[in-house]
Amino acid sequence: MLMQTLSAARDLGRLNTILGVLIRHGFGDSVRRLGLADTLEKAGHALHWDHAADLARLPPPVQVRLALEELGPTFVKLGQILAGRADLFGPEWITEFEKLHSQVPALPLDDLRAQLVQDLGQQPEAVFKRFDTLPLAAASMAQVHGAQLQDGTEVVVKIRRPGITETVAADLRWLAKLATLAEAQLPLLKPYRPQQLVRELTRSLTRELDLASECRNAERIAANLAQMPWIVIPRVHWAFTHERINVQDRIVGIAGHQLDLLDQNGYDRQLLARRGANAVLKMIVEDGFFHADPHPGNVLYLPGNVIAFIDFGMVGRLSRRRREDLLNLLLGLVERKPEAVADVLLEWTGDEQGVQLETLEGEIEAFVDQYYGVPLAQLSLGQMLNDVTAILREHRLALPSDLALLIKAFITLEGMGRGLDPGFHMAAEALPLLRKVLRARYKPKVLAQRAWHALSRSLQLVGQLPHDVSRLLRSARHGQWHMALELTHLKRVGNQINQAANRMAMALVIAALIVGSSIVMTVQGGPTLWGLPAFGFMGFCGAVLGGIWLVRAIWRSSHQSDDSDH
Repeated sequence: MLMQTLSAARDLGRLNTILGVLIRHGFGDSVRRLGLADTLEKAGHALHWDHAADLARLPPPVQVRLALEELGPTFVKLGQILAGRADLFGPEWITEFEKLHSQVPALPLDDLRAQLVQDLGQQPEAVFKRFDTLPLAAASMAQVHGAQLQDGTEVVVKIRRPGITETVAADLRWLAKLATLAEAQLPLLKPYRPQQLVRELTRSLTRELDLASECRNAERIAANLAQMPWIVIPRVHWAFTHERINVQDRIVGIAGHQLDLLDQNGYDRQLLARRGANAVLKMIVEDGFFHADPHPGNVLYLPGNVIAFIDFGMVGRLSRRRREDLLNLLLGLVERKPEAVADVLLEWTGDEQGVQLETLEGEIEAFVDQYYGVPLAQLSLGQMLNDVTAILREHRLALPSDLALLIKAFITLEGMGRGLDPGFHMAAEALPLLRKVLRARYKPKVLAQRAWHALSRSLQLVGQLPHDVSRLLRSARHGQWHMALELTHLKRVGNQINQAANRMAMALVIAALIVGSSIVMTVQGGPTLWGLPAFGFMGFCGAVLGGIWLVRAIWRSSHQSDDSDH
């Protein structure tokens, strides 16, 4: 089956590169255990094992970060996703993952021109009144150029790099295979859920590579925040926007990290912190559709204490059920209700095998209870969420990916708010909105809608029931009724049956030796040993040795069973 994965020559070369980087960064042992090195070498691709220990002296988080940077955009994006998984990785890992960036040298305009002509229908200089040949920014997936429309509107043109989709697709294919092998061959990696992380990465990159999808996200958020005139979202120019290119209004302002310029230009930093927090909280709690990466690079401050959000390639989505759970969690943290926090977290993580639920619930309750009596203005919601995920990590419980993204957004937002205003407290800002949403849940109109929805689903289920029963009976009549059973310890049971069968066979051999030797003892003549028939004597000796082995095997098995029970 592994040879089938090596069928494409283009993927072979990429795999050779990936494994070479892993070896060079000190992960040669893992490469050997996965079995991919031997397979590659049989296919004619030699791996270089020299200098493999040059970087192995660095701490593991640094090794992994450097390897991801060297492997390119797909792996950098994987590291950026891991930076939001505080439920899986400790602080030292998160710190390294947050250092990952995808800044690369810009491509010359001539390398983009053929693709631009395909997407725009003609040369960019003919479409735009002005098109800047030098890019404003360049990343691994796309680069951005300034331009001016024929009506004088200043815009930015984001262009996807040619050939990047093929590179990402090859990387994702190998990551999926490597994740499957890692979970099977490297038990230490299983708690980090490699296959789940690769699926999350695939979804994220698929959306990010579609530049038109980014614009749809921007328009949706703009519509949701239309009642906040102090929030600006770039306008999309759909006449020039496609999968590989998008055109949006150019917004000029003070970048989110240039805080010293805010004071020089008379901005109200406290007001900016409150407005930004209220906007993101509304996206999360009320709308369930939010900017998942609100770091300073994606925020601009405009005159009049107006805030502009840009770059909507990464967004988070929360279902109504998730938003209700989130509301209960945040209210439990802010109002110090440990049982509410424990209930929500256990619902999110599930009742996984081997988890001591009573211990976990007790730790969560003790954690929330330590904030009892602390004034609301002194609570750090971001730190509380960090501590909660640390508890989950200790118990090897992972949050669903959408919730991990949400918690990262909360923590980033509080950090930005504190940067603007050292006296900013997310909990104090969140509580009025949380109570407002909670009250809205119990309005008569909302309750009536929920009741009607529940009734509709119940009637649909009842109406479908006769059809389902009919199909079930028809399958039974034709002998096509299948039942699926999942036995989690089937391998162990099979081993026990195999051992029992072996002992039974040995017991039969011993019995045959005893009976056969007894018969031989009665036969006169033939060779003797110490006055006894030699073959009969040897048969009895074999039966004694076999009996000793059998008794010893049974004794060892019973003691191992007792130890495992304890």
